[in-house]
Amino acid sequence: MTEHVSTHQAEEDARNENLMLFLNGRIVPKAEALVSVYDSGFMMGDGVWEGMRLYEGRWAFLDEHLDRLFEAAKAIDLDIRMTAAELEQALRDTQAANGMTTDAHARLMVTRGVKIRPFQHPQLSQQGPTVTIIMEHSRPKIPRPITLATVPHLRGLPMTQDPKLNSHSKLNCILACIAAQKAGADEALMLDVHGFVNTTNACNFFIVKKGEVWTSTGDYCMNGITRRKVIDLCRANGIPVFERNFSLVDTYSADEAFLTGTFGAQTPVGSIDGRQIGSGKMGPMTERLRGLYKQLVLA
Repeated sequence: MTEHVSTHQAEEDARNENLMLFLNGRIVPKAEALVSVYDSGFMMGDGVWEGMRLYEGRWAFLDEHLDRLFEAAKAIDLDIRMTAAELEQALRDTQAANGMTTDAHARLMVTRGVKIRPFQHPQLSQQGPTVTIIMEHSRPKIPRPITLATVPHLRGLPMTQDPKLNSHSKLNCILACIAAQKAGADEALMLDVHGFVNTTNACNFFIVKKGEVWTSTGDYCMNGITRRKVIDLCRANGIPVFERNFSLVDTYSADEAFLTGTFGAQTPVGSIDGRQIGSGKMGPMTERLRGLYKQLVLA
């Protein structure tokens, strides 16, 4: 059986054994960046997060990531107790402590903090939020196009768990990924509540058909920042792009498929449910969009 790969697969880097991380106002060695078993994030998945990438000394689309973090925190009634400027400074201080200039990935996490008792009520979190920044040297290394399998797990309605929230509660997506791997694929293709193609367990999903780029309506998925940049790049460069409902029938016959996300930018898809997509390799539209995106982040 072919070894599974991941959209977040990176080169091994020995420097990651000796990282410095941010934890509640202090920069500490990786081994000392510990939180309580009573922390809301550990106990209940009660928190929000953002992933960010460092390109040539710049954190790509940093303001948009911080805006989305504060939007999510407000949605779950979580007071971060730091300003966007203070979080940005914490990010840059952590970057400096690790001597990072490019090819780095940061995960900024905020939970409701330590509980006084092991139950779900948010009022049991009385010490204030836990704020953490994990930062790694991280150069993506995906040896081949990703394979996907359609799974029964849905990205659902806002009244259950809004898929637009970058929450710590990721079990639905984890179960989807497990189901896909049990089926022999790398990751999961998830449908929406109406049966239309939606997203993967980790990334936004696009197909290319006859020179047009299609993605889901965005009603039932994380509206990724990279997703939006790809849509904007298509419009700015005369590439027809549509946010629309489409089915697995449309998907299987696509000329190309690719995923978008902060870590891998644009990742080609080779097959879905055992059906080869296009040539099974990165297609010309995906390659063009990768080039346009690289120009954007380095501009």
